Formats: sequence, C-alpha cells, structure tokens
Amino acid sequence: MAQNRSTAVMSRRVEPIDSLDFFVTPPWATRALCEMLGAAGLITPGLGTVWEPAAGMGHMAAPLAEYFGEVWASDVHDYGVGLPTADFLIPGTGPRCPRRPDWVITNPPFRLGQAFVERAGQVAVEGCAMLVRTAFLEGVSRFQDLYRVRPPAFVWQFTERVPMHRGKLTATGSTATAYCWLVWVAGAEGTGFGWIPPCRKRLERASDYAGVAA
Repeated sequence: MAQNRSTAVMSRRVEPIDSLDFFVTPPWATRALCEMLGAAGLITPGLGTVWEPAAGMGHMAAPLAEYFGEVWASDVHDYGVGLPTADFLIPGTGPRCPRRPDWVITNPPFRLGQAFVERAGQVAVEGCAMLVRTAFLEGVSRFQDLYRVRPPAFVWQFTERVPMHRGKLTATGSTATAYCWLVWVAGAEGTGFGWIPPCRKRLERASDYAGVAA
C-alpha cells in the first residue's frame, strides 16, 4: 500500500501517550533562534545564563553555549551522555539549575508544551523560548488556557523546514512538519510575528554531525 504523503497527514507527529517524544533539534535551528534574540536586543552574545530542561543528548545545549555565558542542561531521561537527570515540571526532583536562569530554551515534548511554558515562566528571569510545531498555535483550549492569558511576545516562523527525527540527528533527513519558535519575554505586551529567513546553509556546521550516521 502506498504511503499517504498528504501534508495534512504527515504534519501530525503522533506519539504514544507514554512516549518521551524525543525529536532531536538540528543545531542550526537553535543558532537561528539565538540570532533572532540578539537582533531583537534580548540577549548579548557571551553573557547570560540559560537552562535547557529537555536536553536529550545535548544537541541544543551545544549551540546555546556559543551565545550564552553559561548553559545548564538536563533531561527527565538519561540518554547516556552525562547530563543531569531531572523532571523540569516537578520542582525538587533531581539536580536543578544552581540559580534562576535568565532564559529557559528548549524543544519540549509536544503534549507537555503548555506545561513547559508555564513552568518556564516561573523559573526564568528574562524569558523563555520553545521550539514547537506550528500546529501548536492552534487549539481552542490552548488559546483559552495559555495564549489568551499569557501570549508570547514573538512568534518566529521558520521559512525552511527543520528536519527532526525521533531519537536521532541527521544531516540528510526531510520533513513535512512546519516549526516555529515561540518566545515569551518578561513584561512584554502583545505578540509580534516574524519569519526566520533561510539560514540553514549559513548556520549549519559539519562538526554538528560528527559521528552521526547519515
């Protein structure tokens, strides 16, 4: 039977209810966020602290270290790369960020995205940024419980597709799923929308995929 390649079907990233929803973020997508934050005057390269609480194998934490003075990375699951194990959503479980970070930046599990936003708002001093499927902007209950109460300061939509695959990083993969960065800034009012211009070619590094099978 031929695979249904409808965009509407393929953009659904359906996971079992008990899945960790671990989709690896290409490092260039994190650099794109940091450049947007810098251009907006929200961060100064080499300064500030950031917590990545769904760090997986560290593929987002590494590029964050290129832009922030200090990076704290953890995950609820031990992926065998030496990162602290802690449940971001439950205070007091596992090692914590040693002090309140300026920023919380992560690619949260889709079904826990709202909870991650709410928790990050309690933890971060200056703001938080969440990499989400563009479809995360939809939903009546999400609007009523999150966006109407605490709208993001920015919605930054990727103009390029960001290929993310379950449990692995690849330089050659593709995707039908659209992604955007949602950014909350302390004290901000209203929501600004913008596009992230094509940047993969410029921000991608061969070293990002060292030791990774194609």
